[in-house]
Amino acid sequence: MNSLYELLLAAQFISAFFTFIALYFVTAGYGRHGGKKWGPSINPRAGWLLMESPVVIIPIVLACSGTVTTVTGVMLAIWLTHYIQRTFIYPFLIRGEEKMPLLIILFSLMFNGMNGYINGYYLFNIADYSVSWFSDIRFIAGVCIFFAGMVINIHSDHVVRTLRKEKGEGYHLPERGMHKFVASPNYLGEIMEWTGWAILTWSLPGLAFMLFTMANLVPRAHKHRKWYKEKFGNEYPSSRKRVFPFIY
Repeated sequence: MNSLYELLLAAQFISAFFTFIALYFVTAGYGRHGGKKWGPSINPRAGWLLMESPVVIIPIVLACSGTVTTVTGVMLAIWLTHYIQRTFIYPFLIRGEEKMPLLIILFSLMFNGMNGYINGYYLFNIADYSVSWFSDIRFIAGVCIFFAGMVINIHSDHVVRTLRKEKGEGYHLPERGMHKFVASPNYLGEIMEWTGWAILTWSLPGLAFMLFTMANLVPRAHKHRKWYKEKFGNEYPSSRKRVFPFIY
């Protein structure tokens, strides 16, 4: 089993590199960037439920078949705090009806299966944390960054949904919360979450996940900002960055 873990871990580091480059040239075909060129599509709620389910199920299965300590049990709870919200709550908050291509769902299933496995396998078959890890600055800082990112992520999505409720369906220019600083604050929040995860676990799977998250979301944030500028023209604040406030 260790050989599978090592193979998938290496694959995630490598795929992060190629994903980062590819997404500056290819636009993921769902949401505001959806298109028929990606093939058959399904309801976005069903799509989210389907593609996010492996990162809930696989770590739980690995926990049941491996060794759960107090520390890794808490880490699993932190992981599930994000993914239960993302898998079973977020899809039913979506107001838009843009369908999700099956090809995108397939890619996401592959990544989420791999990611759920390497993080779950590490926690319940390799990791060796003592209870003193709870007082380690890496754990404390990582938890703070993780939950700060989760708040930004959820609030940023809420701002967009509220804007649609106030102004009608379609896309509007958000002005509240972290939207004042970046085009994709939900992406900023997610990057913070998995940066926090990498720090609080201090692990190679955590690092691989953080790098892949950045590789996946930073180019998409670039595309989002470009889309906003094309749609809203001079209304779009030129000082508003892509994903990292005041930086990029």
